[in-house]
Amino acid sequence: MTIPLAMFESPTQWMVVLVIVLLLFGGSKIPEMMKGLGSGMREFKKSMNEEPEATKTTDEKKPE
Repeated sequence: MTIPLAMFESPTQWMVVLVIVLLLFGGSKIPEMMKGLGSGMREFKKSMNEEPEATKTTDEKKPE
């Protein structure tokens, strides 16, 4: 079984990929994309740590 990122075995192959990404998106777009990716990951981690609303309401007992 191989790791998908292992298909790039040499630094030259990584450099070619980086050049293609720079040509496609441009130097100014890449920081914006990374910022969006970081905020998305932060939101995902935050939602994973929060308790779902359904469990919160079922655990609370209402006085009768």
